[in-house]
Amino acid sequence: MKKHLNTLYITSDDAYVHKERETFVVEVDNKKVFQAPVHSIENIVCFGFKALSPALMAFCAENNVGISYLSENGRFLARVSGAQQGNVLLRKAQYAMADSEPRSLSIARPVIAAKVANYRNLLLRHQRNHPEDSVSDESRNVEDSPKGQAARGATASVAASMGGRLQDIQKAETLDELRGLEGECAAMYFGVLSSLITVEDFGFTTRSKRPPLDPANALLSFLYAILANDVRSAVETTGLDPQVGFLHQLRSGRPSLALDIMEEFRAYLGDRIMLNLINLKQVSKKDFEIRESGEVRMSDEARKTVLAAYQKRKQEEITHPFLGEKMTVGLLPHIQAQLLARYVRGDIQEYPPFYVK
Repeated sequence: MKKHLNTLYITSDDAYVHKERETFVVEVDNKKVFQAPVHSIENIVCFGFKALSPALMAFCAENNVGISYLSENGRFLARVSGAQQGNVLLRKAQYAMADSEPRSLSIARPVIAAKVANYRNLLLRHQRNHPEDSVSDESRNVEDSPKGQAARGATASVAASMGGRLQDIQKAETLDELRGLEGECAAMYFGVLSSLITVEDFGFTTRSKRPPLDPANALLSFLYAILANDVRSAVETTGLDPQVGFLHQLRSGRPSLALDIMEEFRAYLGDRIMLNLINLKQVSKKDFEIRESGEVRMSDEARKTVLAAYQKRKQEEITHPFLGEKMTVGLLPHIQAQLLARYVRGDIQEYPPFYVK
């Protein structure tokens, strides 16, 4: 099984990264601040165009270490990679499958079913763990406040509705029908997401992406961006083409397949981390800046806090629901990419998506 490796995140504007013997070294103001063996790093992610030595970039290209450049808010800018990896026969089979709607549906249906089930699991999990919680500190102190009852009732109703939609998802006969059901479930879920936030300063009304219009959305967009980068890396390592998906339509420059697989992990590696950061008060309102355009941006310290929480989650152990094997959470995208490749090759009869238990 693949070994879990780390991602090196470079956030400082003054950072310089180079290779020193068999280690990667990060310097700030000509002072060494970080050093790690090259065999322990799988990806280097730079927020902004940071300085990397030519020798380091050549080594990464030759040894399949990904280098990605993201904006300060996590928007993908560019990726540096070496010669194309992977079995051409696997990609040929992938392209043939993507050209067939029935075959694409055989992957897209379980992916969306897992996404909706994992969102539903998050709602039910919060209800079990916080039966007395409502949307504000004031109502939380009143055991049976009308506001708290309404919030819990709405969450329970949405969870029940999403359970019913799961049956419709399994019966979807076209990709457009499936996308419609996914959009309906997402609207229901984000409509009650505010009831899972127990800190009053962090309101959430609706999902806003470009730009994020509140701190919770800024956190989600940032987490989704680094998750997408991890999934894309896993897809490329497996030998699949990240731009040819089965659910997301083809669009020049968009990693459609990576976005497909990412759907299974949004609740587990995106929303849950966002909720923990807010509810455990690891980030606060002062960590965010509202621009004149209405865009909300995180501070450098908040970005570091989010990256630390994301890395910590990746190091946790989990038993894979399909394989029944223990592994680190950081390996999950690689395992799902490998399972998808096995399905594309015809080695297994169905693609088993990732379900949170």
